[in-house]
Amino acid sequence: MFQKILIANRGEIALRVIRACAEMGIKSVAVHSTADADAMHVRLADESVCIGPPPSSQSYLSFPAIISACEITGAEAIHPGYGFLSENAAFVQIVEDHGLTFIGPKAEHIRIMGDKITAKETMKALGVPVVPGSDGGVPDIESAKTVAAEIGYPVIVKATAGGGGRGMKLARVPEEMDTAFRTARAEAKAAFGNDEVYIEKYLGKPRHIEVQVFGDGKGHAVHLGERDCSLQRRHQKVLEEAPGPVITAEMRERIGRICADAVARINYTGAGTIEFLYEDDEFFFIEMNTRLQVEHPVTEAVFGVDLVREQIRVAQGQTLSFAQEDLEVNGHAIEVRINAEKLPNFTPSPGKVGMYHAPGGLGVRMDSALYGGYSIPPYYDSLIGKLIVHGRDRPEALSRLARALGEVVIEGIDTTLPLFDALLAEPAIQSGEYDIHWLEKWLAAHGG
Repeated sequence: MFQKILIANRGEIALRVIRACAEMGIKSVAVHSTADADAMHVRLADESVCIGPPPSSQSYLSFPAIISACEITGAEAIHPGYGFLSENAAFVQIVEDHGLTFIGPKAEHIRIMGDKITAKETMKALGVPVVPGSDGGVPDIESAKTVAAEIGYPVIVKATAGGGGRGMKLARVPEEMDTAFRTARAEAKAAFGNDEVYIEKYLGKPRHIEVQVFGDGKGHAVHLGERDCSLQRRHQKVLEEAPGPVITAEMRERIGRICADAVARINYTGAGTIEFLYEDDEFFFIEMNTRLQVEHPVTEAVFGVDLVREQIRVAQGQTLSFAQEDLEVNGHAIEVRINAEKLPNFTPSPGKVGMYHAPGGLGVRMDSALYGGYSIPPYYDSLIGKLIVHGRDRPEALSRLARALGEVVIEGIDTTLPLFDALLAEPAIQSGEYDIHWLEKWLAAHGG
């Protein structure tokens, strides 16, 4: 059993891990930049260590600073949360080289899934359905045109090392391929230092469906259903729900079993999410996130499990505390991401929080590191809270979300809370009939 865990992160996810440690009787160590000296995760951890100045490159992304913090405090393991170093294979290797435990998958699995072409090839070999496209990167425009002609337009050109929508360009007709190919390569080079791109069939109105998997690193794995993350702005998720409004129990079992079998065969350790585009009753693999997801609470709500606790248990070498037959969907859960941003343009809105009041009541959970008087620094992601609701069914979850939104008070800064009030009034949201393009179109029509 670990005696002490260092959390290499900040904000609400650091708090989430600290709370799990406390319930397990494990001491927690918070790390923080000078800008986060007064942050809630620093206040609630058993110990804290300042690891550098505000820029992430000199603090939260600094290998030496984090390893040194472990040595100073005697922490035996590191939980990376999400973002920052959570999917950095080089960091994982260094952690292991120093005799510490990384609470997450092995470096080799992070490396495989971190390259989209390798990930696609690996998943295809494991029996996971993939989007039709090129077999690996395409070296030049002529090769790109050949592949596009074979799979049929429209196609999308993607950076192999991409993420967050960067290095992605659409070519609806052959005449657009030249521009799409060159622009995607240029963006990829600028953003990732790697201009390799590949080509996939572009789906017209897909949904973004992701399957939560969990492995023990010993050849056993389970799935915990799916989440629908189709409501996105600029490829960033805004609202997530579980189970998916259009996914039947039969579909869930079929794709879930495929995913669980795939990660079991590679001896995957810990939490992972296999993401798909879903259209016309078919699933197409797009990527795997080898970490805990921002939206993990909706899965916890409908399955009644603590995914962070399970991450820690598995990292200690224990077997999963549940089997596939123990996991049953119970009701419906929805999460909305609350950002410190000014609408309608979603410009960052850091600053000092005045009054803060979190919603409560049956089936309501607020994951946030806010408190009255806290000054939100301008250096990091604008996510300041996640409101999660759970109901017996989707209509109850929606009504509970509307009620909970009415209770939230965050004064002193601008937030995206008004967006969710507006969305809940839309028939498409109430019915669940939306796709990955719906929110962008809605925002364009409403001045966003």
